[in-house]
Amino acid sequence: MKADLHIHTVLSPCGDLDMSPRAIVATARERGLDLIGVTDHNSTRQIPVIARLARQAGLLLLPGVEITTREEAHCLAFFPDDRRLDDFQRFLDDRLPDIPNDPARFGYQVIVDADDLLTGEEPRLLISALSAGVEEVERLVHALDGLFIPAHVDKSRDSILSQLGFIPPSLHCDAIELSPRADPSRFLSAHPYLRALPVTRSSDAHYLQDIGRSFTTLSPRDASFDAIRDAIRSLPPPA
Repeated sequence: MKADLHIHTVLSPCGDLDMSPRAIVATARERGLDLIGVTDHNSTRQIPVIARLARQAGLLLLPGVEITTREEAHCLAFFPDDRRLDDFQRFLDDRLPDIPNDPARFGYQVIVDADDLLTGEEPRLLISALSAGVEEVERLVHALDGLFIPAHVDKSRDSILSQLGFIPPSLHCDAIELSPRADPSRFLSAHPYLRALPVTRSSDAHYLQDIGRSFTTLSPRDASFDAIRDAIRSLPPPA
């Protein structure tokens, strides 16, 4: 199973306006992806439309979000069903600061339907840091039976390593994600204590041309959330 688990839509202010649900699904199929993760910044509100389109296209979807914690560390979270996704959205709404978005500076934060028609807009700046630390976020994600993966940990900004300097031993990570530019062997040689964690690779796509440029190969026993989670947790160390 070819999986790109870090894709942004038009809802993310840094996401290109071509990143509509319809265009993402079509591009993912063209690139031979079997599974995608949709992870907008601090919001899950574009998930319902893209989930419906993915089902129609025979494409598997992990519904998720890219969280900016209080430490300004980016982390990915994925959830098994709509109820728990909605529970986490309520947490995001409660912890996102009331800072208005400036579209001219940061980009538009729009929600569109299956025909690319505007249905809503998020007024608060989604790339703001939540008033919740990384350990609180991780505990809630797992309390909701979700997957927790620190994002692009090799990056020099907006990663848990850039912000904290290390991954706390108390943090329960299902995996860590490396950016498309990372050299896994060199990274793990520099951080040998992370060799015990599964490593995923994803595109962090903000533009259609980037979808699938980096991906993870999974071998789940079936297409269920539990099976995909087990396959991620069982990934072998990078070569």
